[in-house]
Amino acid sequence: NNCVGWYQSMYLGTHSTSTVLENQLSYQTDLSPNAVVILYDPMQTAHGNLVLKCYRLTEEAVQLKQSGKNNFINPRNIFEEVPVTLNNPGLIRSLLRDVGDGLHGPYGAEGSGTDTTFDRLDLSTNPYLEKHLEFLCSWVDDLAAEQYKFQHYTRSLRSNVDSRSKGRKAKEELAQAIDEGWARQDAPKRMESLLMSNQIRTYCDQVEKFTGGGFGKLYLTSGLHKDEKK
Repeated sequence: NNCVGWYQSMYLGTHSTSTVLENQLSYQTDLSPNAVVILYDPMQTAHGNLVLKCYRLTEEAVQLKQSGKNNFINPRNIFEEVPVTLNNPGLIRSLLRDVGDGLHGPYGAEGSGTDTTFDRLDLSTNPYLEKHLEFLCSWVDDLAAEQYKFQHYTRSLRSNVDSRSKGRKAKEELAQAIDEGWARQDAPKRMESLLMSNQIRTYCDQVEKFTGGGFGKLYLTSGLHKDEKK
């Protein structure tokens, strides 16, 4: 069996979802522990940044899902990124070179090559960043709603503890009630909020990377304008 996993497209790096988690878990448990998911982002690739990510679940995340427990896990330890290396044969590189420069087309043909684009030097970063911030705000609101569920559930567990107990006994009863409460089937699932936290971190990393590249473009453009004035 040559199957090594599955693939799907993503939009602006959105991958930390329960759907991706469950699909990847089924592949790693049914197919192979080394099965991976390949994610392609056409939106970021269209802006001159090829985004092709490869992930698999960590052993800690797999054990937690298989156990069925509602325990906490570091959001960074849910998905493990696998490095991706693209290798083109020599003939493919020659073909790309011929198509790009337009100097090796049929004899007498005009414009046999493709127009060179400068997407990497595009300074219109506002729409791209606005969409990132829009998604970021949406996920933060969802995370706040999940945290409110946790707080409400924890308060309900506290109210069930005998208020007449005091001191160390009260603390022990409260800790036991909270542990038993989070182990019940009706308790809010922590994994959903952990996935949201992981996705929010991904958005922040992408905004930081993109803004850093934007400053580099601005410095490059300012240097070109100075040369033109001279």
